[in-house]
Amino acid sequence: MSPSPAARIACLDLDTFFVSVERLLDPSLVGVPVVVGGRKGSRGVVTSASYEVRALGVRSGMPMAEAVRRAPDAAFVPTRHDVYGGYAAQVKAVVERFCPVVRTASIDEFFLDFHGCERLYHRPVDTDADATIARVVREMREAIQAEVRLPASVGIGTTRPVAKMASARAKPAGVLMVRRGEELAFAAPLPVRRFPGIGPVAEERLAGLGIATLGALLAIPESDPRVGALVATVRAGLTPPGLGAPALPARDRPAFQEHDAVAEGSLSNERTFFADVGERLVAEDALRALVERVTWRLRRRGGRARTVTLKLRYADFTTITRGRSVPPTAAEADVLAVALDLLRAAWSRSLRIRLLGVQLSNLVAPEAQVALFAPPRPRMGAAIDAVRDRFGYDAIRMGAVHKEGARKPPGRPVLAGKGSPPGR
Repeated sequence: MSPSPAARIACLDLDTFFVSVERLLDPSLVGVPVVVGGRKGSRGVVTSASYEVRALGVRSGMPMAEAVRRAPDAAFVPTRHDVYGGYAAQVKAVVERFCPVVRTASIDEFFLDFHGCERLYHRPVDTDADATIARVVREMREAIQAEVRLPASVGIGTTRPVAKMASARAKPAGVLMVRRGEELAFAAPLPVRRFPGIGPVAEERLAGLGIATLGALLAIPESDPRVGALVATVRAGLTPPGLGAPALPARDRPAFQEHDAVAEGSLSNERTFFADVGERLVAEDALRALVERVTWRLRRRGGRARTVTLKLRYADFTTITRGRSVPPTAAEADVLAVALDLLRAAWSRSLRIRLLGVQLSNLVAPEAQVALFAPPRPRMGAAIDAVRDRFGYDAIRMGAVHKEGARKPPGRPVLAGKGSPPGR
């Protein structure tokens, strides 16, 4: 059955996930203001904050010292990253019993596609197909609460942005459906920051133009040179897809669009994630793909790079760059090793990241000859390029992160074939 443009995309968000898990592990924290990130007096930043301390202005990413100043009577507990993943896996197992298509956006957020499930779940009490899906989603949310004992909120809409905004409106522990045709009325009164991808920098810029809500933004024509592109993006995010259009990403990872930037004397590739990334292995996999792409482009130009630069943008739009000089190279393994070191050093905050980029600069031509008595250098790059020239770019990819978390040796090519999607 082809996907219909009805409200069938659900965004499930685990409410204050880290706080909720800590309350399961220590019931004395129930009903108490909680800040996850560290003990009082410790350095670092807030990882998660309960609703009680959010009312006092405490937010994720805030320095712990500031959180203590704003909420001195709260319970401050350290982050236990090795624990939370198990609870997220339990939630996903419950969700997969109710929905045939589930995509993980982050450790505490999932997108679900209920297209085609109306007849499967229909009951005589349901007034229409939308009512059927809304009822099933409520039952799913209640099952998570009963079996995993974690609160969740779910938004249902015709598009991912609508579903995500609806999940925020459904908090805490609620379900909200935005039916087809209700998207504009639902979104119009919301602050511009509610739309996925509009951060504090864009919000401030829009405020300077007197634009505070999505309705005010959408009232501006797309031809406006100041914000027309943003208007078009928001309008597209509120428009139901046509019949047969893909509803969710094909893979269980954050969706992204690749951007190639070519400047004089440099090559770069960037990826902006559909959902901000908080898992380091996911970020490293994305970085691997970027390195693979940009080194391939460099070899096609017949050059080598003497500088590798990493670009990282946090969820709050803070952007940093880190670079390192290297011996001239166009090899994936060389560039990846440097890029991974730069990423691990640059990702120093607990905030998730929304963009990664890799730039190769200070380009030089290939060596005219190999130094005397130097051992022969393997022509792996040329061999990889030959495979791609014949069978396409995705025919051979670098080793990625295993599902168990173990990493294949960087730079080792993997032939893509049936049962082995490229880049996974």
